[in-house]
Amino acid sequence: MASRIQATARQLSKTFKKKSRFDIGIATELPAAYKKFWREWKVLKPAAVHYIPQNSQWKRDDITGETLPVQNIPIPLKYPGELHEGIWGGEAVVKGFQKRNPNKRRVPHYWVPVLKRTVVKSVVLNTHLSVTVTDRTISLINDHYGFDHYLLKTPACDLVSLLALKLKKQILTELMNGCPRYAHDPKKQKEVYAEYQTYLSSYTPEEIDWYGLTWYEALSKMAKQKEAANRPAPLKNAYRKNLLEKLKAAGIDGVKPNTEEDIASTSTWLSKMNPFGKKDEA
Repeated sequence: MASRIQATARQLSKTFKKKSRFDIGIATELPAAYKKFWREWKVLKPAAVHYIPQNSQWKRDDITGETLPVQNIPIPLKYPGELHEGIWGGEAVVKGFQKRNPNKRRVPHYWVPVLKRTVVKSVVLNTHLSVTVTDRTISLINDHYGFDHYLLKTPACDLVSLLALKLKKQILTELMNGCPRYAHDPKKQKEVYAEYQTYLSSYTPEEIDWYGLTWYEALSKMAKQKEAANRPAPLKNAYRKNLLEKLKAAGIDGVKPNTEEDIASTSTWLSKMNPFGKKDEA
């Protein structure tokens, strides 16, 4: 009896499964390439930045000596709009409380990362960029031996910033096209491509095309693709093709498809017939 109830409960849970954002409207037509990026950006668990996770399952309280289970609960973070204008290295604003006076109640407090303006170099893009970063960002760039390596090795959930994601997409696109910015120096072009080409193995061209898009950008892109695919062809093209086939079948010589000269001569003839058109000067 109990097993039957459990089976019924599982079946009901599948029947009344809560719809995700990909199950509603035009989002159902989004490709797997964008879903992969979305999982990397919003679903994948980011690395711990503002706390030190403990690997053990149990710990002993230093005061009471009681054995307690370890709970690595991430600290709630606030992501202001300014974060997407820089590269903060996974840092964000921490909201908490601070007891400034032992005789008074604690008060709300925000811990904001120390931001600084610096210049970073992208080897693949062959340019220097002025961006807002934190000390952790600079440390991560040094640990990865370069700005490009840092962006390409770091998942979207740790980059967070839209600026970093757009730059990563641009770097991947540049690599996919063979580093055309170094076309003036073929030797340097081969060296740069050989150093960074290994990152292309993790992405397909379609995944690179959809990488770094926000939710609304992806929906807009999907809507434009649908509109272009469903756009009806002008009937004049079908009529012209049908007429040419009939003329060729009748054996009429001198029939050829429209060229630029034909179009130019036709427009000139129409301009002569137009009483409101400009008259040629005598």
